[in-house]
Amino acid sequence: MTSTHTYRVTVRWTGDLGEGTREYRAYSRDHVVESDGRPSVPLTSGLSPRSDAHRYTPDDLLVAALSSCHMLWYLHLCSTAGVIVRSYRDDAEGVLEIGPDGGGRMTSATLRPTVGIEAGSLETARALHDEAHHRCFVANSVRFPVACEPTVQRVPDPAAVPG
Repeated sequence: MTSTHTYRVTVRWTGDLGEGTREYRAYSRDHVVESDGRPSVPLTSGLSPRSDAHRYTPDDLLVAALSSCHMLWYLHLCSTAGVIVRSYRDDAEGVLEIGPDGGGRMTSATLRPTVGIEAGSLETARALHDEAHHRCFVANSVRFPVACEPTVQRVPDPAAVPG
């Protein structure tokens, strides 16, 4: 059975520095993403002279969405396969290519999750990354390759470690 879900966000530009867009360097690229009472996410452009390096860019969020979707699927699959995950960290990266006209596109992304498991098969834990990748709706929605280079290792049972 197929189902659909609708997601709504508001993107609000906060970068009018007093002159609007009168000139290219006269305005900030700062903006916020808001949705139904959730915390606002401050964003900017990473390629502009008026970028705020302390804010995320849409490009950061695209890579984060790929990583987060993969992780959530992976944790779900592990929980149903008897693999107990105790730690998960992904040092993901995306490559943005800028053309001569200033427009760009993401050309690739690589997920590099490092997973610590307490119980279950290491082989199963590694294989579940492939299944998570195939189920991730974000990875299935982009038109550039998304690679996954996982590391899975056994971690000690925290209950067995003397305090």
